[in-house]
Amino acid sequence: MSEIMALKNAPAEELLSRYKELYGEDATSKHRLYLWRKIVYRMQEHEHGSLSAKAMSRLKAHIDEYDPINNKALRPDKPVSCLPASSTDKRLPIPGTVITKEYKGAHYQVKVLEKGFEYKGTIYKTLSAIAKEITGSHWNGYLFFNL
Repeated sequence: MSEIMALKNAPAEELLSRYKELYGEDATSKHRLYLWRKIVYRMQEHEHGSLSAKAMSRLKAHIDEYDPINNKALRPDKPVSCLPASSTDKRLPIPGTVITKEYKGAHYQVKVLEKGFEYKGTIYKTLSAIAKEITGSHWNGYLFFNL
């Protein structure tokens, strides 16, 4: 536990070095939190073992069948003329999904619609418009809502 917490405050160079040591390759990102999480995960795998091949196979099957955010098969590949361009973006969950965000101690919920997004009873064309409504400044909607 102390090693994990020590790594949390480690400089990026140390995290990159530790990542390469554990994974045998350079990290694809230099984001400190990402590196720390990946390192801690691998350390826990070494300590406690990883999922069996059977468990991984079942997990993948469940994601393929039930996870609308990660399952691209549920979303149309071709743009549909009646839908806004953003609804064909593979980062966007299927209509009916509620996106949640905590920002400055408050919780926000946005419902994905077939033609836009609903926030506080108002329909918006883009997530960026909702992010601007919440923050008062321009944000990329996908980044703000971590999509």
